[in-house]
Amino acid sequence: MGDYVVVLEAPIIVRDVETSEDAINVAVSKVAKALNKEKLDFVRVEIGYSQCPVCGAHFESAFVIGSVGLVGMYLTIKVYNAQTIEHAERIAKAVIGKALKKVPLKVYEIRELTEEDEGNGVELE
Repeated sequence: MGDYVVVLEAPIIVRDVETSEDAINVAVSKVAKALNKEKLDFVRVEIGYSQCPVCGAHFESAFVIGSVGLVGMYLTIKVYNAQTIEHAERIAKAVIGKALKKVPLKVYEIRELTEEDEGNGVELE
């Protein structure tokens, strides 16, 4: 049994926004509201970053076209007592997917939990 930190990527679509800052604010609020409704306040929500294919610079993953925004987000959860890395992935997707229905979740990173990462998370018995 192992303890893992699982980071999932999620694309969030928001409507009626004018700028990428507006899109980010609305997306964070939308995701936080959905997670809090399911009592998942231990999931860390962060804005994703993309890399410019030309210059290589990093920028926030928020794009607005015609008042519709797409915001890339990272959702981090700690999973305790998972049997394998794949098991930790399935647990994270199930727990977060319960709150974010119809949002495709993709694994960005999975790593073993260290002492500095300890805190709230999901534990299986």
